[in-house]
Amino acid sequence: MPVDPSELSTWSHVKYFGSNLFLRGLLLGARLVPYRLRVPLMGRLVTAMGRLAGFDKRVRSNLDLVSPELAELDPGVLYRNVSDNAGRMIAEIYAGSPFHDRAKAAPITGPGLQALEEARAAGRPVLLATAHFGNYDAARAALFARGFEMGALYRRMANPYFNEHYVAAIKGNGEPLFEQGKRGMVELVRHLKKGGIAAIVTDLHAQGGELIDFFGKPAVTSTVPAELALKFGAALIPVYAVRQENGLDFEIVMSAEVPPSDPLTMTKTLSADLEAIVRKHTGQWFWIHRRWKPFVPIARPGRQAGQAED
Repeated sequence: MPVDPSELSTWSHVKYFGSNLFLRGLLLGARLVPYRLRVPLMGRLVTAMGRLAGFDKRVRSNLDLVSPELAELDPGVLYRNVSDNAGRMIAEIYAGSPFHDRAKAAPITGPGLQALEEARAAGRPVLLATAHFGNYDAARAALFARGFEMGALYRRMANPYFNEHYVAAIKGNGEPLFEQGKRGMVELVRHLKKGGIAAIVTDLHAQGGELIDFFGKPAVTSTVPAELALKFGAALIPVYAVRQENGLDFEIVMSAEVPPSDPLTMTKTLSADLEAIVRKHTGQWFWIHRRWKPFVPIARPGRQAGQAED
């Protein structure tokens, strides 16, 4: 993905610049609406726009793939819930204080909180494993408010114009931020070596990852969080911000620390933990992702190019 607009082709420059102007205007206009109305309004708007982009078909396709696991779900209802949550999250990221106040007030439940406190007291690094579920920035803001300073690994947006103000917005929920890539990983490792806390999203298709079942179907999943936890002796703790029925508030759920063993076993535990909470709140996970893309083996050092692994 281009870092600077100068790296774009003329058409991409026009396309990204135009879409950024539209989105920026939309977000600035939304700020004129009171927060209680703005968040659900953005949810409805994203739901309508998502249909034009065909995202409802993506949700249906993913649901069909994992059936009969979730055969009882209505794909239309699931799409509306997923897109509504996504729209609300966009509004919240750019809302500033009104969002931070609700995140700070969110109760924190689950055994992971005690594990986090014990790790901090011992000077032990912590990796908080989260997902595109609810609003993960609410968890980060809630923990920051309780004195848990942490970094976060993020994926840069393809649109460099939009990425600039997106990063500025998520910095409001806490710093430092580490951009996914070689440099960001080096910075993250330094942070962990100092006994720091960092959040990392674990539910995206990861080229070079392992095939791990998610809702009964194999999904390519990164084992890097588990590998980092083992290498630096970090506590690996799943954390989720569950949106409440009023659509504005959250409960921060922290599952038990993943027992150290080996990267594959630990990653399977993370995946199973995410699946369990998604089953309870199905519409809060981002079913629009291409989570079950085909597995493409990556040649390891010493192998000939194109040679698959056993």
